[in-house]
Amino acid sequence: MSSATHILVIRFSAMGDVAMTVPVLRALTLQHPQVKVTVVTRAFFKPFFEGIPNVEVYVADLKGKHKGVLGLYKLSKELRTLGFDVVADLHNVLRSKILKLFFFGRKVIQIDKGRAEKKALVSGEVVKQLKTTHQRYADVFKTLGFPVDLSQPKYPKAKPLSKAVLDLGITSNEILVGIAPFAAYESKMYPLENMEAVISELSKDYKVILFGGGEKEIEVLNAFEAKYNNVISVAGKLDFKDELALISNLELMLAMDSGNGHLAAMFGVKVITIWGVTHPFAGFVPFHQPEDFQLTADRSQYPKIPTSIYGNNYPEGYENAAGSIVVATVVSKVKTTIPAKAGI
Repeated sequence: MSSATHILVIRFSAMGDVAMTVPVLRALTLQHPQVKVTVVTRAFFKPFFEGIPNVEVYVADLKGKHKGVLGLYKLSKELRTLGFDVVADLHNVLRSKILKLFFFGRKVIQIDKGRAEKKALVSGEVVKQLKTTHQRYADVFKTLGFPVDLSQPKYPKAKPLSKAVLDLGITSNEILVGIAPFAAYESKMYPLENMEAVISELSKDYKVILFGGGEKEIEVLNAFEAKYNNVISVAGKLDFKDELALISNLELMLAMDSGNGHLAAMFGVKVITIWGVTHPFAGFVPFHQPEDFQLTADRSQYPKIPTSIYGNNYPEGYENAAGSIVVATVVSKVKTTIPAKAGI
């Protein structure tokens, strides 16, 4: 057992990857209550870590005062005043490597991202389940002397809904199903006409809450809201903390291989994910979700899947691979996972 008590954790981005640290840090601090953790990340992600015992956030202003090598040096000087003992680099990118150079004399362990394994996976050489990102994070803490058991997770209570949420006509005594139909790449998305059919069916039994952001997404989601009863789009209508509180009250989140699934999972919400050219084998399944919650494209039609870890590379004709998952399968999976006991 390590004698270190203060761990500096580095994870700057992206949203889903930062959200995946949350259940791991919660398990770490519950299982090792003598440990203090400081997470260095972007200001936007600070609400993720609220309520986790012994965890504080230090904001890295990577576009302002901490920009570039000189900015990272300034950040390192600020961080050294905190008196941390060891460093857990959960990002392992150029920026975090530069920052670590300024921590000479401190023990530093960085995540093994399994790049070679992932390259073999997308090339079709070895098609098998790889270690999850959550376990890769946990392995870093184990190497530091703090083994983390992720098998019996504990989750925070659902957060109170704000007035802004209540004013949209959403209450916590309804069966709330979240749907986040967008992803960074179209190749990771369920075709919108298919998703509209899913929304139409689910809105008959549940209050459906639509999540997204950006002008184009807001326009699409508002159109769905206008067309169907019991459907509310919160895109562009809430601040991030209010949105997180709402997500914590969902019965279920239906998401793509994208950040919203990880946001829901960190609250212990059931998450059903739809996969296009990416695949659960790469290790990015939302935390503690069963295998049958991952709805994957038909590999008999699209045998090269996974073609990419992030969804940015795929052969011609693969952009709508997720559409090989039939609407009835998605609807049935939601309805068998959370029967509409109380109606809407």
